[in-house]
Parts: sequence; structure tokens; C-alpha cells
Amino acid sequence: MRRTNRIIPTYTGDVSGACSALFELGGMVVIHDPSGCNSTYNTHDETRWYDHDSLIFITGLTERDAILGNDDKLVDDVVEAARQLRPRFIALCNSPIPFISGTDFAAICRLVERACGIPCFYVRTNGMHDYVTGAGNAWVALARRFVRPGARCEGTANILGATPLDLGVAGSEVPLRAFVGEAGFHTLSCWAMGSTLDDLSRAAEAQVSLVISASGLSVARWLYEQAGIPYVVGFPVAGFAPMLADSLRRAARTGRCLWPATVGHGGPGEVCCAFVGEPVLSASLAAAAEREMGLAARVVCPLEVPDELVGAVDRCVEGEEGVEEALRGVRTVVADELYAPIVGEGVRHVALPHQAFSGRNGWRTAVDPTTLDIRKLLA
Repeated sequence: MRRTNRIIPTYTGDVSGACSALFELGGMVVIHDPSGCNSTYNTHDETRWYDHDSLIFITGLTERDAILGNDDKLVDDVVEAARQLRPRFIALCNSPIPFISGTDFAAICRLVERACGIPCFYVRTNGMHDYVTGAGNAWVALARRFVRPGARCEGTANILGATPLDLGVAGSEVPLRAFVGEAGFHTLSCWAMGSTLDDLSRAAEAQVSLVISASGLSVARWLYEQAGIPYVVGFPVAGFAPMLADSLRRAARTGRCLWPATVGHGGPGEVCCAFVGEPVLSASLAAAAEREMGLAARVVCPLEVPDELVGAVDRCVEGEEGVEEALRGVRTVVADELYAPIVGEGVRHVALPHQAFSGRNGWRTAVDPTTLDIRKLLA
């Protein structure tokens, strides 16, 4: 059966992606869903949840509320919590039930904001997409409300797409900032680890944006369309970082968007190595493998991502069978350890934990992707 998984787990859903994207920004995220589901959205996927609090709540949707549409209770509860906690903003998102019943979240946001005076916006989620969609929608909704026009600051950059779902280890944004500094830029905002809401509100002043994961592409496009900020897609792994730094400087100079990770691999020759998972990191590793080791590599992406993140030899797949088909004939597979049952006999499996896939199962073996060296990884 296509588009189904019988052995391996699925990736983190869009609601969890939205929660992770907004986790550190001082806002209040309210998920319209039955009570008891908060741990699904947070403790299974969000490593920061155990270190410090974030205002993420479940509305406690009941069957009667779902059928009869008791929106007054939702509005009153959100307003009361906001008056007590005074968050910087309120973000409403939803699970499949209110999505199917057609809850008018745009209207509810207007009612809440009018009642408590705190900015309130809707993040479109429905539990039917992966975390890339949820995080991307959350950041675009946030940008529309808080990013303000400003004069361009030469030598500054945004980092877009930083969440533990892809970075895995807390503090991974620090080496990313160091890389941006070595490339000749000061980090103006990091979406969204290690930066405040005030930092993010200045994102339109940056000279260039670095998109380190598929989650950051939506807000990168928004900043390009609204403020003319070019973006570069790639992750600074060893062997690829110099090419990425050059692309950042070229994009800042020319105003053109660049995809060095996608176009940096896929040369002639039989594909012998496959990288499975998030496409930006995977493509950066594939480019490093070809540049440093001469290995023909392919990215196998099981996520919902735009075509521009997928190269000519890469594969966007749906479901378990799609992954198996894309891995046929490949001698080495780099993927989360939970992919082991479908990698195939006689194929070398190099385990690379991915928080958005294995969740808490991979915490003990989590690797900071900024420390990855392709030669050591494939040694």
C-alpha cells in the first residue's frame, strides 16, 4: 500500500512543527484539540520542553464542542489565560477535528485580540501534514504580524529553519552563528532558536538569509517577496561549508537566491550512497560526499517540500514503499536508525539520528549536525 507505513514511524506532524517554531518567542500557543494530547505535540518531539517552560496549551475540546461548535468557551478560556500570563502574542492552531468541522479561526483570532489587546493570529495546521509545513506556516504568520520594514544593514544575515526537530541538540544554533560570522556576516535573527521576538522583528533589515532546513524556506520566500532579501539554501557541514559561505557572499552581492546544496551534487556515475531525511542537510552531506570523496550520492526525501529543494538525481517519496524503491541498488544509506528494517540486506546503514523522525528514541545518540564531517561519518 502506497503512502502508508507498516514498519517505520512517520515524521513529526504539522501541529508539533508549529509549536516548535514558536517555542522560544514568549508567545502563547493554543491547540484546539481534546485534552491529554499536549505530550504528543511536545514531550515526544521537543527537547527544550524538559529544560524550560513554554506557554503551549490544549483547549480540551469535547465531543459536544466539536459537534455543536461551542466557540464562546474557546474564546473565553484563551482570553482568561492571556490576561493572567500576558504573552507577547497568541497563536491558535488546530488538530484534525476542528479542521473537519470548519471552525472559523480567523474570526476567533479577531475576537480574542479585541477582548485582550494581545496580537492573535492563526497558524494553519490540521494534523495531516508534516512538521515542515507546520513550522513554515507558523513563521510566515509570525512574520506578517511582527516583521517591520527597516533600512538594510550591510553585513547582516538571518538564519532560517532552526528547531530541535532538525538540529537535534540544544545549542546547535551557536555554531551556525559562528559560521555566518566566519562568512563575513553578523546574525541579525535566528528563526527560531537563541533569538527573541524583537530580534525576529528586524529580519527585513538583513542583507541575506541562510536557509538551513526545509522548514525555513517559506519565511525565506516571504522575506524575499516583501523585502527583497535573497536567500541561500544549505547547511554548513564540513566539506561543503566553504562553498556555502561563498554562496552567501555572492547572494548578498548580487541579490540572487542560490541553492548550492541542491546543485552541488548529482554528477555522472552510478549512485552508490543515499541520504534519507530532511532535504537541506541531506543535500549538503551529499554535496560534501561528492566533493570530498568522489561518491555519487542521492537524497531521498520523505517530507512535503518544494521541488526547488530536490535535485535531478534525488527522489521525493511518499510512504514506506517509496523509500524502499528509492534505495534499491544503493550500497550505503545514511538515515535515522529506525530506518534499519527497510534498508535492505547487504546494504551498509550509517545511523544519523533525526529528532523529527525518531523523537525521544534518538536523544541519547543525537548528533549536532554542525559537527558532521562526511569522511568520519562514512569511514
